[in-house]
Amino acid sequence: MSAFDDLLRAEHEESGSASVAAAVVRDGSLYWSGAVGTLDGRGGAPATTATPYRIGSITKTFVAVEVLRLRDEGRLDLADRIDRHLPDVPFWHVTIAQLLTHTSGVQAETNGPWWERTPGGDWDRLVGSGLRLVHTPGTRFHYSNVGFAVLGRLVAVLRGTSWFEAIRTGILDPLGIGAISEHPGEGAATGLSRHPRDGRLLVEPHHDAGAMAPAGQLWSGVEDLARWAAFAAGDTGDVLARSTWDEMVVPLAVDDRPDAPWATAQALGWRIWPGSGSGRRVGHGGSMPGFLATVIAEPATGWGVVVLANDTLHLGDLATSLLDAAGALHPSSPRRETVEPAPDVAALVGDWFWGAVPYRLEATPDGFQLSDVNGNRRSRFVRDGDGWRGLDTYFAGERLVVRPDGALDLASFVLGREPYDPTVEHPGGLDPRGWH
Repeated sequence: MSAFDDLLRAEHEESGSASVAAAVVRDGSLYWSGAVGTLDGRGGAPATTATPYRIGSITKTFVAVEVLRLRDEGRLDLADRIDRHLPDVPFWHVTIAQLLTHTSGVQAETNGPWWERTPGGDWDRLVGSGLRLVHTPGTRFHYSNVGFAVLGRLVAVLRGTSWFEAIRTGILDPLGIGAISEHPGEGAATGLSRHPRDGRLLVEPHHDAGAMAPAGQLWSGVEDLARWAAFAAGDTGDVLARSTWDEMVVPLAVDDRPDAPWATAQALGWRIWPGSGSGRRVGHGGSMPGFLATVIAEPATGWGVVVLANDTLHLGDLATSLLDAAGALHPSSPRRETVEPAPDVAALVGDWFWGAVPYRLEATPDGFQLSDVNGNRRSRFVRDGDGWRGLDTYFAGERLVVRPDGALDLASFVLGREPYDPTVEHPGGLDPRGWH
């Protein structure tokens, strides 16, 4: 593991952070972890892989997963206007999906003092403080901490408990990461800001954020948060259906800058980075006064990384460096699961043709994947009543049924076992001369 240790020590020395802790996971299991520095930056207790750090906006990903769990239980729809569940919200017409993707147009921060450094008020105080829209809903990406305070309130109301108790019961305990907490507890790292000119340290205050807590309150050690990195790589255990996870990590809102190509996009609570040969990366960052945090994973390979520090200045690219080093040490192609298809799926596996265009149907754990010869239309399908429903790309949401004549009927497409199979009725019919 010396490559990881070397990267960690080099980052600590270069950044000047009081302490840095990191972990790497592979296929759902902790692969490596380490910590360097001291908790107070002044030669005090050394940091360990169990040291709690504030993880900031990574908190939002837990809230988002709980919202999707509620959706899967039929308690809400992502297209619901927020006033259906929270009638006291002033921006009543924004949807739950818009709040999850930061496209609601809701203001970024509170109207009172800097909420990250001052005691937070309750929900009534927050909702009565004159919250407003700063953009027309659905017209642009605009990161909103207030929006996730609203989602935390939504979780609390629908669960009939606090937002944290809801995620503890529904997510943390089932995944075995119960040590993640609302408050620092004993042995936590001290939040420190470092003077950008001379390196002097300033201790940052910590207060309960109240109604704003769902935007960034949680604390975690690096090994506890490593299980969440495995979750970000797709190991969702019994907490979330795989099809729901796939839905959560579709890039929906580009975080655009006019002077540069887009570097990241927002999904349903998660951030997505364009990938290279190993596919997209999924995760989230966290920044609170005195702390920096990152979770990032590659679902295609099963690798995931966590980095935590008690610092406020940029930590550099340690998380991506660790992920790149993991791939270099153990090169692996994207994971392919061996699937024993159900009988009705097995009967569909093989070559199909939309007119003269070849398609290939292959079994997946939940159903099958249908791909054209060029890979431009590649969608996975899961059972949906007496047919199948597309999960992603071109045919997302579209229904596929097997016709009595054995052909596949998909969004007006008809697929047969042969190019323009003469035993199948095709829209528009076939020239009576046939192939010639």
